[in-house]
Amino acid sequence: MLYQPNRRPLWEVTADLSLAARGKIPADVVIKNGRLVNVHTAEIQPGSDVAVKHGRVVLVGRADHTIGPDTLVIDADGLYLVPGFLDGHIHVESSMVTVTQFARAVLPRGTTTIFMDPHEIANVLGMEGIRLMVDEGKNLPLKVFTTMPSCVPAAPGFEDAGAAIGPAEVREAMAWPEIIGLGEMMNFPGVLAGDPLVHGEIQATLQAGKVVTGHYSIPEIETGLPAYVAAGITSCHESTLAADALARMRLGMYAKMREGSAWHDVKATVKSITETRVDSRYAVLVSDDTHPETLLTLGHLNHVVRRAIEEGVDPVRAIQMATINPAQCFGVSRELGSIAPGRCADILFVPDLADMQVERVMVDGMVVAEKGRLLYDLPAFTYPERARRSVHLAKPLAAGDFTIRCGGREALVRVMEVMEAKVGTLHRQVAVPVINGEIRPSVELDVAKVACIERHGGPGNTGMGLVRGFGLKAGAVASTVAHDSHNLLVVGMDEADMALAANTLAGCGGGMVAVRDGRVLALLPLPIAGLMSDQPVEDVEQKVAALDRAWKELGCPLVSPFMTMALLSLPVLPELRVTNRGLVDTVHFCFVDLVLEERP
Repeated sequence: MLYQPNRRPLWEVTADLSLAARGKIPADVVIKNGRLVNVHTAEIQPGSDVAVKHGRVVLVGRADHTIGPDTLVIDADGLYLVPGFLDGHIHVESSMVTVTQFARAVLPRGTTTIFMDPHEIANVLGMEGIRLMVDEGKNLPLKVFTTMPSCVPAAPGFEDAGAAIGPAEVREAMAWPEIIGLGEMMNFPGVLAGDPLVHGEIQATLQAGKVVTGHYSIPEIETGLPAYVAAGITSCHESTLAADALARMRLGMYAKMREGSAWHDVKATVKSITETRVDSRYAVLVSDDTHPETLLTLGHLNHVVRRAIEEGVDPVRAIQMATINPAQCFGVSRELGSIAPGRCADILFVPDLADMQVERVMVDGMVVAEKGRLLYDLPAFTYPERARRSVHLAKPLAAGDFTIRCGGREALVRVMEVMEAKVGTLHRQVAVPVINGEIRPSVELDVAKVACIERHGGPGNTGMGLVRGFGLKAGAVASTVAHDSHNLLVVGMDEADMALAANTLAGCGGGMVAVRDGRVLALLPLPIAGLMSDQPVEDVEQKVAALDRAWKELGCPLVSPFMTMALLSLPVLPELRVTNRGLVDTVHFCFVDLVLEERP
């Protein structure tokens, strides 16, 4: 059965809602005998009924008088009634599937609303890419709000993306009804320095009466963070410590606490609440980046809520952090985020709050999923061919393109060190041998080569660096998912394998690949902008699992190593990154040389 939306704006149905609440006209749906999780008062109300008309709640309490001959009556049988979860910061592209397939994965697990930031596709296809994802998000049971990407490219002057967005584009997008605000403002140095282009985007958003979301990724919170908040930025998802999150909440900024496939920050950040007992109204649970395997095995926001509860957060507070708090953050709490009169009837039926497994999902008064299975087919959406041909290399790659020349017998070099489940890298100095005038990868030192190759048909340049922490013993891996400009990123222990990996992705329109000894071990094609597949999420999950096995065959023990790899090129995260223009010290925001010293 094909899903058909059952949504009418509040202004259109106010009279019917009032009449239905009084029993003057029958409700469409009545849920009987539930344990209502009231996120307004942080209490559980047993024996509660919920009456629904036109997809909206009209009454909570005793609802027998609202039942008519055609009213659908659902016995909750003592299950908890929880508001549908709202993800306040998500990049759908990071799930490697389209919005439709993402909806298929997360709806049965209780996520009924997302606030997506499509800045991944924006860096490849610009405004057209944003519009495509916005259009795909229409007419789904998943409510899709969009924040307009603010930093395309993320760090102008340090990288080359496939598009550029500035104040004019932001002003245009703010007129789109689906755009709810400005996406994460990663250019915090520009905010602090009063950069007119950065503040032009913020001003266009504020003039439209919409919210500005943030990304403040440095630990300085005494003057820099207040200055950032003073510019009108209302939230930030870059807290990794309890002190970071607490500082944000104390300033009236929503601290978005992240738990995705690779970034496991909740354990630390929720201590800002559990160890201080401060008011949690400014705490929001988000996923940010989540892979298909996580979605299908652990879950989505239900997993993030569960993790907060496991770390000591009261279950009702944790639910608030994924419902009413994000709704208030984005100014939509009159519509979403609670089970209360006038709000959309997005309701989860949950047997156990601590376990947070979702038995049934109701959206706009319709049961859309039961026992982990979506009950409706979703409308098809086709991306145009130009969106599927986005890898434009200047030339095919050869092993010699990955050579790092150096004199002497040893070199002191800069190395990026990755850390398990962390977004940051460490800026290390390592002495490596020089062999026949070249710096080579080293299994003993756990040092691999990394190359970032411009792939949007621009200058065609390549930045080279070194990375450790992946534990690779052989072969190479490559990805066109390379935040945020999404150039072609290659990590390897063998230059010929690096070339094969790069050329393989160029030939299939992008994706992720692992190779060894001239042979492809695993390939995940992502033809839509080099970021997403339009195949079923279950099929993509199988290919991701094969890719993960291939990484392990190459020696890597990390969880979601391809997600960690994808951040090596993001020059707005500490401490050292590589872009197509070269190696970037992201603490001091300057290019630096790979080789510090050549030693005889």
